Amino acid sequence: MAGNWYRSVLFRFYLVGGASAVAYVVLFVLFRSSMPAQIANVLALLISAIANTAVNRRFTFGIRGTDAIVRHYVQGLAVFTLGLAITSGSLWLLHIWIPDPSRVTEVSALVAANLVATVVRFLGLRRVFTLE
Repeated sequence: MAGNWYRSVLFRFYLVGGASAVAYVVLFVLFRSSMPAQIANVLALLISAIANTAVNRRFTFGIRGTDAIVRHYVQGLAVFTLGLAITSGSLWLLHIWIPDPSRVTEVSALVAANLVATVVRFLGLRRVFTLE
């Protein structure tokens, strides 16, 4: 029974994560056209992380109402910080290796970094939303 619950949560988490990843990439590309990569990354990741937390809270983990909402968002932002460190670090390394990378190269590096960050985010959000 617990295995089915875990698989169901994981599936919903992947759906939300996929939609968030698409939103993040679109936002990054839009922001990147008018600002440096690191700032575009922070803004795109922050916006998509807030939406991701809201949707995961309700859809993935089934939490409704306002009980513990502030704690969930504060802890969700802490998990966001880990993802930001991973993506910002990947951009920093990329720009050291390739001083003027193409947008495709930047996005590719960020997608790879976000795969790592997704695992971290799932483990963190699972802990946040199951410690009631």
